[in-house]
Amino acid sequence: MIRLLYLATIVICALPLLPGVIGIAVPAFSWLPALGLDFPNLSAFSSALQWPGLGQSILLTLFSGVGSTVLATTFCFLILQANWNSSRWQRIEHLIAPMLALPHVAFAIGFAFTFSPTGWLFRVAETAGIDTASLFALIQDPYGIGLMLALAIKETPFLLLMSVSVLHQIQFNQLQAVASGLGYSHSESWLKVILPQWLPKMRMPIYAVLAYGLSVVDIAMILGPSRPPTLAILVWQWFNEPDLTQIPRAAVGAIILLVLSFGVLTLARLIEWLLFDVKRQWQYSGPSSKKNKIFLSGVHLHWPFTMVPVIVVPVLFIWSFAQRWRFPDLLPSRYSTRFWQQESESLIQLASNSILLALSSAFIALVLAIGCLEHRQKYQRGIPTWLIALPMVIPQLSILFGIQVSTFLFTGQHYWFWVIWSHVLFVFPYLYLALDGPWRTYDIRLDQSARSLGLSAWSAWWRVKRPLMMPAIWLALAVGMSVSLAQYLPTQILGAGRISTLTTEAVALASGQDRRVSAIYGLLQGLLPLVFFTLALIASRLSGNYSRRSQQQRSTDTDDLICGKPHYK
Repeated sequence: MIRLLYLATIVICALPLLPGVIGIAVPAFSWLPALGLDFPNLSAFSSALQWPGLGQSILLTLFSGVGSTVLATTFCFLILQANWNSSRWQRIEHLIAPMLALPHVAFAIGFAFTFSPTGWLFRVAETAGIDTASLFALIQDPYGIGLMLALAIKETPFLLLMSVSVLHQIQFNQLQAVASGLGYSHSESWLKVILPQWLPKMRMPIYAVLAYGLSVVDIAMILGPSRPPTLAILVWQWFNEPDLTQIPRAAVGAIILLVLSFGVLTLARLIEWLLFDVKRQWQYSGPSSKKNKIFLSGVHLHWPFTMVPVIVVPVLFIWSFAQRWRFPDLLPSRYSTRFWQQESESLIQLASNSILLALSSAFIALVLAIGCLEHRQKYQRGIPTWLIALPMVIPQLSILFGIQVSTFLFTGQHYWFWVIWSHVLFVFPYLYLALDGPWRTYDIRLDQSARSLGLSAWSAWWRVKRPLMMPAIWLALAVGMSVSLAQYLPTQILGAGRISTLTTEAVALASGQDRRVSAIYGLLQGLLPLVFFTLALIASRLSGNYSRRSQQQRSTDTDDLICGKPHYK
């Protein structure tokens, strides 16, 4: 059974990458017999490379994607440097989960309503007597600065969460004590001792953030520039053109995006190698005689990442009930529930589709992840980490375009099947990584003891290991459902527009429709992950308490059995 799950995981989550690449390589050479393109040629490459504004789109992509990753990584390191192992860190750690629970699309809509030229902050400025006509607007600015800042703010909590286990793995307390004993200041010890060990272990999370920033579509449609757009948006526009003979040009664009992403990732790895393996003199140059700080203080740097989500959610809530809200009034002059009543029927249908997709994909990915982890524990052979992380670093637009072309080989309209499969493809890495730590820390001697007492392998897993793992399983399930809920491109591309979710509708409505309706969809899209995480935390706590009570009961029963009679006081 474990071997079957292991093989099924490879078939479902690894093999699709191959047809995904082939599916964009073949159309790029203008060979699509179904469309009458029977002779391969390079005309699509010429058409794509000569497109006006392609170079500007690539520069915008590099600026927003690389810039947001550098900012997020820097902010994360400064926050850790200033707050780790302090009373402030406990408060920050409690704030990470709510910030992560807010989906990217809901955050982008709230960010737009807050920082647009008629947004809430501009209303505050006008009330304070500041002329906002000359102020720089962060929404759809021609330089992509607003998109870069929004991505940096949204991704920093993710890097902070990933850093928690990394700092425990490198034995931070011992390293800090040794560095202090050698005369290093606090900032120097973080720069010369902690950073060279923290950054390599954070490689995969940082690469995932970098790849997402370079290929993001949903947030870029809401916050990014439009003339010209980023490269991912440009390829998405090519892909949606009604003239099907232009598919080869879209395939070339997907290849350019793929090459660009892997080129930037390779450059990032080369820079890391040069700084930490070749030019290492700065690491062992000894403590500085000067007492100045090497980094700016990050004590209060976490407030922007806390306050922005705190601000955008109330702004969405107010907009969803606003009937009349003139600029520069701070609050609406009239309120109404008409828009909620107007959208109630479609909201129920969209929420049902979203929850069904989230439950199905997260449960399938959970079974596959547990099967792979059990296979690794039993046979000491698991799926390589780079293969698991590959769907996280490959641009979704590139691989999904190829997969959709491959699905044309199958007859029938199985849109739900393809969408669930695509969600599993992107949910599985997060679920696997979320369960990897608990599975590694599990004491395998408990299984051996259970088997020695006569339990079968399945009974030992169900009665001994499962209760101990249930808190982690519940939280991983919430992570998987939240990741599924946020999937925009897989639902749009493989669903062919026939499957609508809260995310797809929120993105569509955010690009020019009524702000009240956009606020409703953004608010509900952000509410579902919060419900998932709340239920998971409650279930995790209840399962942990039940496991402890069961262990105490079994311990008492065992004592009675050994003594031959019950204990009486």
